[in-house]
Amino acid sequence: MTQKGRHSSPIQHGFPHLETVRQSLTALFRRLSADGVRSYDTSFAPADAAFGPSDDLHLGAHRVASSMVRALRLPEARMVVGFRAMEEAATVELTAGPEYFIEVNDRFRVHRRDLAAALAHEVTHVLLHRLDLRFPTIAANEILTDTAAAYLGAGWLLLDAYREDELTHQKLGYLTPEEFGYVLAKRGRLLGEDLSAWFTSPQAYEAYVRGRALADQDLRRAPLAAAGRPERRRYLRDRRAGGTAPGHGAAYRFEEPGPGGELRVSFPCPVCEQRLRLPAHAGPLRARCGLCHTVLECDT
Repeated sequence: MTQKGRHSSPIQHGFPHLETVRQSLTALFRRLSADGVRSYDTSFAPADAAFGPSDDLHLGAHRVASSMVRALRLPEARMVVGFRAMEEAATVELTAGPEYFIEVNDRFRVHRRDLAAALAHEVTHVLLHRLDLRFPTIAANEILTDTAAAYLGAGWLLLDAYREDELTHQKLGYLTPEEFGYVLAKRGRLLGEDLSAWFTSPQAYEAYVRGRALADQDLRRAPLAAAGRPERRRYLRDRRAGGTAPGHGAAYRFEEPGPGGELRVSFPCPVCEQRLRLPAHAGPLRARCGLCHTVLECDT
């Protein structure tokens, strides 16, 4: 996992990896199932991440790593944590197990408050390795790992490790702070969880709020019934166009009428991002996503 430190270039912000993040959410639901994802209903507790300067270095690191293993449902995996000088925040050797060797940057010997965040990313690598869930490229795999860590309850620590001021620029992981906030907000909507009081970093909380705003917009995308008037007007205008592709970045797509002459619209589920396909001109209706089982109020 990469890190940005005091003398690094400015931290990237915004949502440059959004497409891969959404693909990662779909992949998680497909691999774990709707019930499997929902079983990760308890986020990693701040008390389990606590690692003070008076704690024994190796015993404390083992305790935090063991807690992370339990949180990510890897009971048969044992993490061996070592420290060395390195550019990355941490790395893990992926093997058949049951032991996995995690090497952590030497700076965490002193800056222990963020050790759990570094371990969250690496233990999630082990989880995805065990699940045989991967993307074709290294870059996409790292985005998948951060997304899975955040969505399954451990990755809020990665966002909380983000600090940015005149003297310090620190971010762990590959998602931007806002993308972490986006994934955490989606998790919160699914499980009724509010992490806003857990952040110790003011900058992390602000990024969470920005990410949550985008996650809220997903719930108001046409043809969902909660779409606002401007988007509804655009949707109706696009529908009258007879199946031509919208030219304003809309998430929905109209399909040319088939032999039956029925126009259909496809759009991403706001929870798992799998595309749903419904009849257009149907008016208000309820649709159940076949992947995450969310019932959606729509107006097509």
